[in-house]
Amino acid sequence: MGKLDGKVAFITGAGRGQGRSHAIKLASEGADIIAVDICEDIPSVNYEMASADDLAQTVKEVEALGRGIVAVKADVRIKAELKAALDQGLARFGKVDIVLANAGILPMTDNTLIEGFIDGMDVDFVGAHNTVAVVAPHLQAGASVIITGSTAGLMKNTTEAMGKTGGVAYSFAKRLVFQYVETLALQLAPHNIRLNAVHPTNVNTRLLMNDDIYRSFRPDLVAEGKTPTREDAEAAFPFMQPMPIPYIEPGDVSALITFLASEDSRYITGLNIRLDAGSMLKGERAI
Repeated sequence: MGKLDGKVAFITGAGRGQGRSHAIKLASEGADIIAVDICEDIPSVNYEMASADDLAQTVKEVEALGRGIVAVKADVRIKAELKAALDQGLARFGKVDIVLANAGILPMTDNTLIEGFIDGMDVDFVGAHNTVAVVAPHLQAGASVIITGSTAGLMKNTTEAMGKTGGVAYSFAKRLVFQYVETLALQLAPHNIRLNAVHPTNVNTRLLMNDDIYRSFRPDLVAEGKTPTREDAEAAFPFMQPMPIPYIEPGDVSALITFLASEDSRYITGLNIRLDAGSMLKGERAI
């Protein structure tokens, strides 16, 4: 018997990283999955996005656990695409009990004036709201909605460190998530529907492991005209948190997600939970 037997989870950004990890973990606890990913690159994002092959790998790993999965290519910025993806899942499973608004990007290029800012806001905040919006009419008592935030968005000076308009958008979007959860949770609570957010520190995914982040963590090397490597950045990653680790793994986040999705957290709502190895105790808070 799993903690989530008979449940259906709708997950955005499920092609790889945290989203895939969540899909596999929830499936291992008995949930069927509706998996969504854009499966194409966004020009303002310098690292490659999840591909159709990545999403297909998520399908294989969920099915290997004996659970059902409907995987759909969809862009969280476009509400109609999300609704179409959800409709495909509902046609197979008939309901949705768990919502993981997980899709996120860190754009660090402005090909036009503020392209990175627009893309960052559209995915990281509007995309989360679109996910809630399309699923809300189908939620019943006992449902759990979980949004992926970020510790970086809750700390001062992170926007300056990222240095690009997309980095500013990333931090701003995650701060809005904090307020969004506390506000909307009150509206959902009378219906016995929970809404929480998880705010991780550095997570070992492609959003962290890319040249833009390496430069952000090693401005000293950039000033010397050098190109920081992953190894260079990993030497600086532990400064984010007092626990002596460079980052956490997607599975660490999935463990908390599973708790929030299950009946074990049936009276927990409106929380912004930091999974940050103590970083918010160390850094100055923005919110």
